[in-house]
Amino acid sequence: MNEEISEELKEVSQNVDSEQQNDDVCSEAESITAEADLNANDSEESSDESSDEKSQSLDNEARLEQLEREHETLKSQYMRIAADFDNFRKRQTRDQDDLRLQLQCSTLSEILPVVDNFERARQQLNPEGEEAQALHRSYQGLYKQLVEVLKQLGVAPMRVIGQTFDPSLHEAVLREPSNEINEDIITEELQRGYHMNGRVLRHALVKVSMGPGQNKENSTTNGSEEKDNSQDLKSEES
Repeated sequence: MNEEISEELKEVSQNVDSEQQNDDVCSEAESITAEADLNANDSEESSDESSDEKSQSLDNEARLEQLEREHETLKSQYMRIAADFDNFRKRQTRDQDDLRLQLQCSTLSEILPVVDNFERARQQLNPEGEEAQALHRSYQGLYKQLVEVLKQLGVAPMRVIGQTFDPSLHEAVLREPSNEINEDIITEELQRGYHMNGRVLRHALVKVSMGPGQNKENSTTNGSEEKDNSQDLKSEES
């Protein structure tokens, strides 16, 4: 009787051990499954994060390229505007200088006849007596002062005698033949010309030589005319 009871207890104990082993295996299996699920979730999350970082990096690069293009566009616009402004400033300065020079030339042109009158008076006056000489010296002082002021402003007279005629500087009033002076050489100054800083203030009125060739042409023409006249007379007599 006791042996049967002990065998039954032994079977029950074995069954309990086997059930406990089964429970342990199931627990371990569940633990492995849970860990695999966690690893899978972690890999998915890391994959999503990597994809987001890559997308954000591409967006940043595209934005950077756009900003660089905008920067180059604004830089080129700035350079163009700066160049236009610099050209405008230079043009304004040049126009102001030209206008100032034109006003100076216009004003000085009105003063030049006064200088001419001074020079004519100096050539015509021949003071006799102490009072006349004192007046002449005073007049000479005024004339020198006027000439000095014009010189300080850059005004200088032209030297034309013996120079080749230049229509940009001279104005030919008379032309005369000459056996001694070549053609287009200025022989006499009728009114003095002036220039200021390389710019003509007043053209010089001059007399220009026609050269010796003109006389030869006239003599040749006259000779041919006389010969034709003599032949006509002979034909009429015959």
